Amino acid sequence: MLKQQLNLKLSQKLSPQQIQLMKLIQLPTQAFEQRISQELEENPALEGGKDLDETPDDDFGADEDYETYDEGNDVIETDINVDDYLSDDEIPSYKLATNNYSADDDEKETPFASGTSFNQYLLQQLNTYRLSDEDFSIAEFLVGSVDESGYIRREVVDIVDDLAFTQNTYTDEATVEKVLKIVQELDPAGVGARDLQECLLLQLERRERTPSVVLALQILEDAFDPFSKKHYAKLLSKFDISETQLREAIHEIEILNPKPGGAYSGNTRVIEHIVPDFAIKIVDGELELTLNGRNAPELHVSREYSDMLKGYKESKEKSKSQKDAVLFIKQKLDAAKWFIDAIKQRQQTLYVTMNAIMHHQKDYFLTGDERKLKPMILKDIADKIDMDVSTVSRVANSKYVDTPYGTKLIKDFFSESMKNDQGEDVSTKEIKKILEITISEENKKKPLTDDKLAKILKEKGYPIARRTVAKYREQLDLPVARLRKEI
Repeated sequence: MLKQQLNLKLSQKLSPQQIQLMKLIQLPTQAFEQRISQELEENPALEGGKDLDETPDDDFGADEDYETYDEGNDVIETDINVDDYLSDDEIPSYKLATNNYSADDDEKETPFASGTSFNQYLLQQLNTYRLSDEDFSIAEFLVGSVDESGYIRREVVDIVDDLAFTQNTYTDEATVEKVLKIVQELDPAGVGARDLQECLLLQLERRERTPSVVLALQILEDAFDPFSKKHYAKLLSKFDISETQLREAIHEIEILNPKPGGAYSGNTRVIEHIVPDFAIKIVDGELELTLNGRNAPELHVSREYSDMLKGYKESKEKSKSQKDAVLFIKQKLDAAKWFIDAIKQRQQTLYVTMNAIMHHQKDYFLTGDERKLKPMILKDIADKIDMDVSTVSRVANSKYVDTPYGTKLIKDFFSESMKNDQGEDVSTKEIKKILEITISEENKKKPLTDDKLAKILKEKGYPIARRTVAKYREQLDLPVARLRKEI
């Protein structure tokens, strides 16, 4: 039997405006500029730049109301206070609220390189070879298979199948191997290799055959595995050589390029142009925070739309098309006004959040010493500025700050805390920095194991376990002791 029940339920929902505001806060400077351009294109009631008309028309007073009508001739009371949209057009209010943005002429722009792609560069060299039509087709396909590092990652048997299915070229593995040798003669040396060993060998084979180069070739051909694992004792025994000879041979290998494709200056790859959202300067011993001026655009409501409202107000007979136009105008004016207000809120939120981060990490920003970074989590900043943790996360996640010590990602200033031997909270970043310095100063002939590193850190007042040392070392992209060993 069906029963009806009445339940009371409280739920929290974000309005579309709040959702859009959160999205605006999350955007870095470049993406924010694109969002503004999109809004200017989509909303004709919104215009960029200063409004040249400094005096709003007197006919649009603060007490004027306007009526619109629906299709049934019923009056819909719609208050369109034009002054709400136009009163701040001369200089936007959000630009007067806080003087926390830098001047546009202080912006630094990065030039973008353009030119021939890496594959086109290889094809240009290939055109200088005299090849049969079939061999040229195979060589062209191989060049197209070279990745940005200069390697061909596919097996020869797979390439034979691809040539048959995609190029209608039927060949065998021996022919592909023969043409591959031609491709591997192209510059830069090592291009077209199928693995690191082959890449290094191709480069060494172009070098003058000195005793060190000859020994380096033997090591790569006959003992690549012990070499890659730095089992130097095995190499000394296998080749019956001295430490000096081994050191010179290893030096010949170390100066080679493991990614020959990356050496080509015209290589087309994604260039990430970082635009700092904030700038921190030290002025008379005090920190000064500014917000990038591109985050404070000049926007105002279109005067043409205001004139349309004036014409509607003064007209005695209001046609249906005029009524529909006024409804459309009101929607666009509301959207324009909200967008301007959202930019103001975004600007203030960014500044307040970064200001709290700057003061929390004041010791670091004054000295640049990463060991002075304090433990800081999102909740610490959220409590200081009385905002939600998610808002702080959106500000910190993808934005950068220009400091006297370089451009830094804001989220890198956040870290967990650990207790030192005195019971004080210290940042994990401080421990990682000390660990990095300790490893850089170690004797490379006898590198420190994770157990020894843990003991050294404990002596310095940071009692952490060996597995924690191993975790921090991996986060710093530092290899184990055996792979840090030098002859």
